[in-house]
Amino acid sequence: MIHRLSFRLAATAALVIGPFAPVAFAAEAKPATVVAAASPTAPTAAAVKAPAAASAAPAPDAATLDGRVQDVKSDVIKLNRDLLVLEEELLFPASTQVALFVSMDVGKMFELDSVQIKLDDKVVSSYLYTPLEVQALHRGGVQRLYLGNLKTGEHELVAYFTGKGPHDRDYKRGATVKFDKGTDPKYIELRIKDSQAKLQPEFDVKVWQ
Repeated sequence: MIHRLSFRLAATAALVIGPFAPVAFAAEAKPATVVAAASPTAPTAAAVKAPAAASAAPAPDAATLDGRVQDVKSDVIKLNRDLLVLEEELLFPASTQVALFVSMDVGKMFELDSVQIKLDDKVVSSYLYTPLEVQALHRGGVQRLYLGNLKTGEHELVAYFTGKGPHDRDYKRGATVKFDKGTDPKYIELRIKDSQAKLQPEFDVKVWQ
């Protein structure tokens, strides 16, 4: 009887202790879970942000941007020049092209105001000069006054120059030249220069071969 009672007490103790044992162990296991979350292997906010910061490309400096802008400007200028040359070749082919230029080598004997050009008795160009343009011609500049087309054969060019001559008098002179137009481009220069012997300006037309 005593043995049976002891067995029942032991069984009752096992039933009482048994169900509560897992609860006690689970409560003790909670700190381990917290420690595991804070372990060095866990990713942190700094670790997550680090790749984004490392992948950001450095901003180009002002010198590099300025160099790129200058390169682009240079390319645009070259492209415009090539387009102008191509346009002239299409509009004025070599077989019919004629170009007229004005140059000046004068002192105080003539002050240019305007130039009028006739080709085969037809006015093809008239130009009125500003003081700054006259100064540019005095410094050795050459102006392309006319660019057009002429058929092959013989032609006549007449140029009229108007301005102030010696003693501030109105001055108008003309120069005439006849030339043959072949299949090559024709370049004609209208030259104004002083004649120290005659003490007056001279007007000359030169046809370049």
